[in-house]
Amino acid sequence: MELAIESLETPALTKAQLAELLFEQIGLNKRESKDMIDAFFDLIASSLVEGADVKISGFGNFQIRTKAPRPGRNPRTGESIPIRARRVVTFHASHKLKEQIQDVIEPPPTTLDDDQDTDDSATRGVQIGR
Repeated sequence: MELAIESLETPALTKAQLAELLFEQIGLNKRESKDMIDAFFDLIASSLVEGADVKISGFGNFQIRTKAPRPGRNPRTGESIPIRARRVVTFHASHKLKEQIQDVIEPPPTTLDDDQDTDDSATRGVQIGR
């Protein structure tokens, strides 16, 4: 199943836009769509807080990494300040996602048929799915 976004008002895909896509293309009502998106991200966040890795096949892996304390420096004053140990989230894209991203930069060669329109501006947008 493919979910297509014809145009985005902002350069980023938002949770509200994801919920709207579920409403329009899957058929869930707006409240169910919003609740499903919220539950999805809450589950990812709570898993990461607990220290569990999150692996989404065909998309990528989210992991928690503990960074050691280290000395830092205030760029304005040059004063040395300690940077505390902290946990950060890292994301590693899957090979499949990396290939999809590269295909946008280097699309495979195509040929145009006589009946095919050369203006592809109507088909541009973000696609989510398999």
